[in-house]
Amino acid sequence: MKHISADKNYINQIKYIFVFSFFLIVNTHFTQTKNPVVVQADLNFKNEAYFDAIDLYKKGEVKEKDIQEKGRINFQIAECYRLDVEPAQAETYYKRAFKLKYQKNHPKLYILLADVLVEEGEYESAAENIREFLKIYPEDSHAKKLLSSCEHHAEWVRNGTKHKIQNERQINSKHYDYSPAWGDIDHNTVIFVSARDGSNGDGIDSRTGDSYMDLWSSNRDNLGKWSEPQLLPNTINSKDNEGPSVLSPEGDEIYFTRCPRMKKVDLGCEIFYSKRKGDSWTQAKKINLKPEGGDTLSCGHPAMDSEMKILIFSADFPGGFGAHDLWISQYDEREESWMSPVNLGSSINTEGDEMFPYLSDNGDLYFSSDGYEGFGSLDMFKALSLGQNKWGDVENLGYPLNSPEHDFGIILERNTDRRGMFTSSREGTRGHDDLFNFNLPPFKLRGMAEVLDEETLEPIPGVTITLTETDSLGAVTAEYVQTTDIDGMFNFDKIDENQNYILEDRYYICIAQKDSSYLIGKQTAETFNAEEEANGKPGAIVPFPFRLKKIDPEKPMDFPEVQYALDKAELLVNNEINSKDSLDFLYDLLNDNPSIVIELQAHTDCRGGDDYNLKLSQRRAESCVNYLVSKGIPSERMKAVGYGESIPRNEKLECNAISKLSTKEEQEAAHQKNRRTQFIVLNTDYVSKDK
Repeated sequence: MKHISADKNYINQIKYIFVFSFFLIVNTHFTQTKNPVVVQADLNFKNEAYFDAIDLYKKGEVKEKDIQEKGRINFQIAECYRLDVEPAQAETYYKRAFKLKYQKNHPKLYILLADVLVEEGEYESAAENIREFLKIYPEDSHAKKLLSSCEHHAEWVRNGTKHKIQNERQINSKHYDYSPAWGDIDHNTVIFVSARDGSNGDGIDSRTGDSYMDLWSSNRDNLGKWSEPQLLPNTINSKDNEGPSVLSPEGDEIYFTRCPRMKKVDLGCEIFYSKRKGDSWTQAKKINLKPEGGDTLSCGHPAMDSEMKILIFSADFPGGFGAHDLWISQYDEREESWMSPVNLGSSINTEGDEMFPYLSDNGDLYFSSDGYEGFGSLDMFKALSLGQNKWGDVENLGYPLNSPEHDFGIILERNTDRRGMFTSSREGTRGHDDLFNFNLPPFKLRGMAEVLDEETLEPIPGVTITLTETDSLGAVTAEYVQTTDIDGMFNFDKIDENQNYILEDRYYICIAQKDSSYLIGKQTAETFNAEEEANGKPGAIVPFPFRLKKIDPEKPMDFPEVQYALDKAELLVNNEINSKDSLDFLYDLLNDNPSIVIELQAHTDCRGGDDYNLKLSQRRAESCVNYLVSKGIPSERMKAVGYGESIPRNEKLECNAISKLSTKEEQEAAHQKNRRTQFIVLNTDYVSKDK
């Protein structure tokens, strides 16, 4: 497999270097044109001087009469624009090549046009071209991946995160501005790459038509405003292109990319470092990372851990999985040098390009790639730390952090992954590439208390709602008292602009209390892992649904069924039934309503003698009370009364009515309804003797 490489000379220094990996795209074929202008354009293209090549191709195309050659020239112009990340211009000239039937002998035109259409967000048109390409090359992996991206794009946008993206207009210029790096421990200094006016390199880069790239810095004040960017000293910046960097946490060491220029010599990029010395920096020195004989290879885009002992970078070294892979080198303190790099392996690298690595505070690895399924072009990804110097479980950062265009070079603010900066060529840039900041607004939880009458399901207004917040150790951290409205509701939204009622990683106890006409209700909730469970939504509702029992001394209340051993008073407890669990419901209710006194009533069915049933039901009621006393409920709060068979559940369950039922099953079910344990509230003014 061969690749079209966008830039061997400074691949890992300049963001717009991308390699499209599909087997049919080989080195560009140049015809034996007689047009000297086009000959020079072809030479410029071969030397990756795309900006210079474009004008020559355009001049040569005007005078060209051969249709096939005109198609090739238009294709070459499109390629220049694509490789310089000008997708709209590339689309125009690819389509001109189509009109000249260039695709008949060069079907790669379908997939290249699809690539730039994806970059412009024209997914349907891109998919049409990909399908035409797959008719010719049905097994092409890049095409299949790109088609899947087109087909799933709408779903990904629909399920996107709630990140807010803003252009850093105080920093950006009309030129290339990209790859931010933190320059101090407080993250109030940012170092970035720019081609703005004032660079050290003289002249115009023949590849981009812009100035040469240098490293610049800007400082953020207490109001979050960035200062006018300043050029780093010439001990770091040179006449060559300088690129992505990383600094020590204290900002006193810098590792960065430099891409030397020498006439007629193909040199690759290198990683250099410099140390702060007072108000200046020492002369930058090269780190030897390339394999022996690898002068023309490129490495750059350094990322480091907080101890500056691990260096991760992007390179086109032999033994990789694709065009450019991520590699790792460890610092040997004894030898005072960096060890031979090791490829991060297939858990990270693909047959495409992996670039712009960044290590977060917790050790997770962020990077950009065009080798995974995504939105098209470069997307940003996150790989979890799986142990010492191991990463995997790669996930796309999703929309809107990723867009149809190139997104790369992410860095995070201190102690969070919710805020930071990155680079993008998306719509809204001031120049070619801009720095953007992102912010994921705080996840918002809202409590909703709803209080209804248990029997009628009518709302109960004027209910006092007490919401108590505790931490994981059970310590009370807040308490709020509110009242339900006419609809029996209260929304625990936000207290003010800076404080919410409901927070993450808390336990909540919510109590609803009307007056002596209703039993008190209690609900509990916890908000641990709430944001993760919300699956990217900006907030969630924590419900507190109350169904309050109305107190009526003439109307017994049910609770979960209590069962007893056959013809005995002992609570039935076995592998299938645990009547103590049923009584625990009543135990909780008595604790939640500390001022009530109840009569606990036991009933039997009508089979057996009246006196026997009466005594059995009394013993059963006493068993229930004794259990609750053993759990700590004062005996004076409960009165045990056995009613035997004297009070059927309702008129249709009297003995003579049951005997008229047609089957034994129906009769047994009716008897079961009469065998029950209930309670009524005798009064609501109990006061503990301990008070």
